[in-house]
Amino acid sequence: MPQDPTYPSLTGQVVLVTGAGAGIGRAIARRFAAVGAKVAVNDLDTERVEPVVSEIIASGGEATPAVADVSDSTQVNSMIDAIIEAHGTVDVLVNNAGIVSPMLHFFEADEAWWRRIIDVNLTGHFLVSHPVARIMARNGGGCIINMSSGGATKAHRAFTAYDATKGGIEALTRAMALDLGPYNIRVNALMPGSIDTTGMPLDDRKLRGENVPLGRIGEVSDMTGAALFLASEDAGYITGDLIKIDGGMTAQQRSATVDIMPPSDFPKLEDL
Repeated sequence: MPQDPTYPSLTGQVVLVTGAGAGIGRAIARRFAAVGAKVAVNDLDTERVEPVVSEIIASGGEATPAVADVSDSTQVNSMIDAIIEAHGTVDVLVNNAGIVSPMLHFFEADEAWWRRIIDVNLTGHFLVSHPVARIMARNGGGCIINMSSGGATKAHRAFTAYDATKGGIEALTRAMALDLGPYNIRVNALMPGSIDTTGMPLDDRKLRGENVPLGRIGEVSDMTGAALFLASEDAGYITGDLIKIDGGMTAQQRSATVDIMPPSDFPKLEDL
């Protein structure tokens, strides 16, 4: 992997990216490796992690597997211990791991659905950040990047739990920034707009992008520059803040075509 000279301050930094087995997390992990960072690639299982690790290494970068369910503190702590044994520290944490599905209308939801999404998306941010922040504090500082969504402030249909977690993540980001600032740990968040993480059919891409001011749906590569900037020395006086990468979607009065469940698919009164 030819080294990208854009952010020399990140060369040799140890970066943990959660949920890096695919989509935005994978793209961010690859970009950090391209600037010479040592990337710990996290996801739920080896089958998701190893292809990304192998891909980075084959391109000349440095990566190690970091398998864990971020909602399980025992697994998280074991993962952090392994990273410390391998690299001695964690300089940058990108809390990207999160789930969206299953998509359920509020009337269709149950407690198990609610708890699983809250546990992964919101509690997972806390469980990984807590031990990592202690390591950063002992080593003189670091950077934590959380992953929000337009759903934090602009709701999606049938995404009650998901949107609740993203609002929580933005509040968590601000609170962490205050508590961790005196230890030289900066905490910020990224807010993706409508990003194609799976390779959508062309018609779907066109539909989802037609109302975005920049005229297109976002790519996972669009997320990487902001992540590197926030982790770099160039962002050394930025904390408790949010960068939107949404093509202007949330700046407009009309909304982009992002809702997957129209009201016509809502539960019927007779079924309640």
